[in-house]
Amino acid sequence: MMMTAQKEVPKLHALTYAQDDASLVAGLRAGHVDAGTVFYNRYVSHVQRIITRVMGVDSELADITSEVFFQSLRSIDTLNDPTRLKAWVTRIAVFTSRKWIRKRKRNNWLRILPAEEIPEAAAREPEPKESSAARAVREIINRMPPDERVVFSLRFLEQMQIAEIADACGYSLRTAKRRLAQCERRFKRMAESDPDIAGWLEASAKWRNR
Repeated sequence: MMMTAQKEVPKLHALTYAQDDASLVAGLRAGHVDAGTVFYNRYVSHVQRIITRVMGVDSELADITSEVFFQSLRSIDTLNDPTRLKAWVTRIAVFTSRKWIRKRKRNNWLRILPAEEIPEAAAREPEPKESSAARAVREIINRMPPDERVVFSLRFLEQMQIAEIADACGYSLRTAKRRLAQCERRFKRMAESDPDIAGWLEASAKWRNR
């Protein structure tokens, strides 16, 4: 008896969720193993950039990054708008970095950019013969309260708009503006009292007019 050939049912490509964030979120929620890999590869550079902006060069960057992705995967069902995945991951990176700062109860230095706003040497890792101004700037940032430190870094290092900072920190726009004003005043007040950078501060139109 001759058997009739059956029509093969087309299969969905395993990486359809890699096309955009909404598809990726669907893959993560469905528990697709490959979706986690796509998620990590797509956002690891961004996450590590945010962590470094907030915390500075850190020997535990890999551990902090792992925690960000662990928390993201664990709470993926709480993401209301899958198209805002990047902003959502940014917030988790900010909150995780702030938690590590508070937990350590020790200072970490920040990479300060751009050079025309902060002494150029502070944009690099510490060097034996770096200028006293660069060391002084790092010390000021180190002494900022965690919340102000986060807002300062997102604004002046990552160049985020205030609305983006509010979203990343879970603040209202009004609170974000208030935090930014606080950290700017603190930075200028502390810088003015330091002879190593007072001259630079006075020469900078940006900070002189603050």
